[in-house]
Amino acid sequence: MRVIAKKILREFWEKHNDAEEQLKTWYKEASKADWSSPNDVKKEYIKASILKNRRVVFDICGNSYRLIVKINYERKWVFVKFIGTHSDYDKINAENI
Repeated sequence: MRVIAKKILREFWEKHNDAEEQLKTWYKEASKADWSSPNDVKKEYIKASILKNRRVVFDICGNSYRLIVKINYERKWVFVKFIGTHSDYDKINAENI
């Protein structure tokens, strides 16, 4: 998969150092993945939440942070839409961000 908007992840881990290693690991794993459907994502990330509009939510650092991506399975790209604290996540509409 081609992960788009790594800059968003980097800017986040520069402010939240505890998230750096997990975000880097997620980025590497997602870049090597070959997801064809939400089921493929769930096989690798059991706790991932599959939402409408091709959105997937990943828990980062034991659910301290939430990462939302939009996945185009046909074109094999993952677009980072949001990364934030759990309270930041509660303020947004994850299916439309």
